[in-house]
Amino acid sequence: MIDYDKFTLENGLRVIVHKDKNTPLVAINLLYAVGSKDENEERTGFAHLFEHLMFGGSKNYPNFDEVVEERGGELNAFTCNDYTNYYISMPLSEIETGLKLESDRMANLIMSQKSLDTQKNVVIEEYKQRYLNQPYGDIWLLLRELSYTKHPYKWNTIGKDISHIKDANLDDVKAFYKKFYIPNNAILCVAGNVEFDKVKLLCEKHFSYIERGEDIIRKDIVEPEQIKSRKLRVERDVPQDIIFITYPMSSRLEKEYYAFDLLSDILSNGRSSRLYNSLVKEKQIFTEVNAFITGDADNGLFVVTGKYREGISMKEGKDALLEELRKISYDEILEQEFQKVKNKFESTMTFSQIKVLERAMNLCYFEFLGDIEQVNREVDSYQALTVDYIQKLAKEMLIEEKSNILYYEAKTK
Repeated sequence: MIDYDKFTLENGLRVIVHKDKNTPLVAINLLYAVGSKDENEERTGFAHLFEHLMFGGSKNYPNFDEVVEERGGELNAFTCNDYTNYYISMPLSEIETGLKLESDRMANLIMSQKSLDTQKNVVIEEYKQRYLNQPYGDIWLLLRELSYTKHPYKWNTIGKDISHIKDANLDDVKAFYKKFYIPNNAILCVAGNVEFDKVKLLCEKHFSYIERGEDIIRKDIVEPEQIKSRKLRVERDVPQDIIFITYPMSSRLEKEYYAFDLLSDILSNGRSSRLYNSLVKEKQIFTEVNAFITGDADNGLFVVTGKYREGISMKEGKDALLEELRKISYDEILEQEFQKVKNKFESTMTFSQIKVLERAMNLCYFEFLGDIEQVNREVDSYQALTVDYIQKLAKEMLIEEKSNILYYEAKTK
């Protein structure tokens, strides 16, 4: 059970306070409700680019890393489709320093042409190394565009095209900062051996002066229901053929989300899983198999994938994967097998919340989703599922008409 208290400043900044008497550290987690799905399709990659720019320094703190590291702390950030998350972990005595850092870059980020050019080059290099010059690197660039026709999940956080980053100018960046990096679009969590009243005073002191931004009006873009299978076949200079099959699934807080997650675990969690035993060990069609969900806030993807053994045709591998999905939909799932994956999730969830920083991140995330108390109901959401329910869902959703198949073949030499 994670205990917490909340308050909201007049400028709209939501603050969560989580007390943990057993840690000498304070975790300061700041989530901005801006991800790649908030971008214009013709100007993508800005949320990720901005994550880099946020470490370029602010008016009163030109070097964030140096300030934190000198005080025995650490900091980092990540960007996803739905939001951008910044975190600092420091000794409790430095709580005010951490809050000063975050408030200053919310209000006074340095945005110069030099800083922009530097970070653009960093991101462009990252794009080339991770997505263009690495074996299998472009899979998710292809797969998202294949799996979505309308929703902005159809491009990656790195951006749809490298030219969008190359062409970004200072005015674009300043407009993005002004629109999204505002207190009423942010959620702050302070976690550690802290007192609610003190945290509130410090937040009022260091954040209240920042003006509320214009409320962001977001279009509710819904992906049309998929009624026809989509396929894409590409050749690349890679050592093995690989196949990816995706299916549309529910959003993060729906009951179906937890069912899809358990289905993926039954299929591929460990060497005792169905896909590994059947397709790697027994039939020897693949050298690796996996099933997972993307876990997005809006409707995400259920994914199955396999790396082919030499001499196996793409069709044989596809048919084998689809047969395993048919089996999990119609054949018996033993209660012992089902309970095993539920228990594995529960232990994973327990271990993931040992660190105070992880708890701070989770609290911000569920507040962002609109149901912070779900952080304490996650285990129950999994344990409440039945075999009948998940098989009914599989029969309805894991069907050919809803599949998106990427055949990623090794070039013949």
